[in-house]
Amino acid sequence: MRIILCSIVFIFFSSIYVLSQNAIYSSTAIHHPIIGTRGMVSTQHPEATKVGLNILKQGGNAVDAAVAIGFSLAVVLPRAGNLGGGGFLLYHHNASNKTIAYNYREMAPQKAYEKMYIGPDGNVVNELVSFSYQSSGIPGTVAGLLQTLKDHGTMTASQVIAPAVELAAKGFPVTYDLSGILKIYENRLRKYPETEKIFYPSDSTFYEAGDTLKQLDLAWTLGQISKGGIDGFYRGAVAIKIIEDMARHGGLISKLDLINYKVELMEPIQGTYRGYDIVSMPPPSSGGLHVIQMLNILEAFPIGHMGYNAAGTLHVMAEAMKYAFADRSEHLGDPNFWEVPLKWITSKSYAKEISDKIGDIATPSASIAPGKPVVMESEETTQFTVIDKDHNIVSNTYTLNFSFGSGIVAKGTGILLNNEMGDFSAKPGTPDAFGLIGGKANAIQPGKRPLSSMTPTIVLQDGEPYFATGSPGGSRIITTVLQIIMNVIDHGMNVAEATHAARIHHQWYPENLFIEHNGISPDTRLILESKGHPVRVNNAMGSTQTIMIKNGNLVGSADPRRPDARVMGY
Repeated sequence: MRIILCSIVFIFFSSIYVLSQNAIYSSTAIHHPIIGTRGMVSTQHPEATKVGLNILKQGGNAVDAAVAIGFSLAVVLPRAGNLGGGGFLLYHHNASNKTIAYNYREMAPQKAYEKMYIGPDGNVVNELVSFSYQSSGIPGTVAGLLQTLKDHGTMTASQVIAPAVELAAKGFPVTYDLSGILKIYENRLRKYPETEKIFYPSDSTFYEAGDTLKQLDLAWTLGQISKGGIDGFYRGAVAIKIIEDMARHGGLISKLDLINYKVELMEPIQGTYRGYDIVSMPPPSSGGLHVIQMLNILEAFPIGHMGYNAAGTLHVMAEAMKYAFADRSEHLGDPNFWEVPLKWITSKSYAKEISDKIGDIATPSASIAPGKPVVMESEETTQFTVIDKDHNIVSNTYTLNFSFGSGIVAKGTGILLNNEMGDFSAKPGTPDAFGLIGGKANAIQPGKRPLSSMTPTIVLQDGEPYFATGSPGGSRIITTVLQIIMNVIDHGMNVAEATHAARIHHQWYPENLFIEHNGISPDTRLILESKGHPVRVNNAMGSTQTIMIKNGNLVGSADPRRPDARVMGY
């Protein structure tokens, strides 16, 4: 109970902080896109955006820039950018019109087992799931970024990692956002001496906006990776430090776990919506599959005619969301361990079955069960998007799961450890930290990758790349990406308008329709409630980084919901 209450307090104060940031930033945000012709970068931090743009200006391609961004965000955005986490990357090569999906999601260590987080009373021990050395899956970020660089980059690892090394060694200016979030998470982060010594100048003081934050241990680790590549992280001195720290604290990750970690190259999942091609991440991402499923359902309704964020539009969107998340609870998991009915869930025929059920009144969640296949899957995550002069695209989402992951830094490395093991179903049928219900498909197994909501996505028009997007936000990632796509295709918005537009979210359970605090009128809320939707006002949802190709130009928008987000082009 104490752990749950602490989590509620963290979420409450985080929400207050985010709301205050939105009020400050959105009031001055410019509602038109940034324009460039030769290259564009959109990330959640200005320093990382500058790093990516400089790589493009030096002649690097989208992959070179993306990898440099990924390593730099591990320094300047410690709550989500990472070396100790994992994620998904979509790379679209324009000349060949081919898209490749890189799955570098964390994997469960060999010592993991299905009931490892169940206490003597039969309940989940939340401290073990989220805030312990046993919370961490085998990190995939370093392997994923460097494998993509090897396959499609033009620069060396040392060249693209050099900016991150400099940011860590020489330091960077602390932003108002970082200063505030470190104060919010003080009690959790100060529990661990290695973490405290990095992010707090003393036991009673804080880094304030404008102060310089140096991370010398992280600079050393980045240097090892720069010299040794993938082996510089998964073997050698860095690996030894991680393994020794795990052993001292009952962690699960072993030497063989690190050596045996593999990046998986996958075929993207593809669908269509009103003549546009939607290309996204396949399972163990649930995001791409369910975005396509929801779009298929909504294609039956004249959304553009019904109107942007009109009560009728929001009603059918909420209903589509509920059916998709119900299917997620039963059918989604790592396809290497579970047969995911991809074709059935993304079929137009199954979507019609669902759309035919949607009437004028909300269907109670208790009346919605996961569909049955016929023969024929943290809040603190970060997205970055890059398009180069040749219109090659990288859309990448990666995460530690919670803000700062488990909060634990592996001694001597500067690496924050993920708590992604919490994304498995620790006890099937029991909601996870984001309220998502999972089942046997996402149960813990050695070598398995946990289910994720991360949804890097690329949209094509007439076979040509049109725009790329993605977002952090836990379970809200899926619905956030859905709404960016609908805002552009159904409502004809430019990329900035689509980014700034108010968002909603429903995930089947809890039985609530969440709406952002600004942008949905009181009258609309009343109509939604009269249709049977329990409306709950929520803090800001997501932080999309979207770049569009229009008339040969690049136009982009960084989401103002996170105050440090920046898009730059040239």
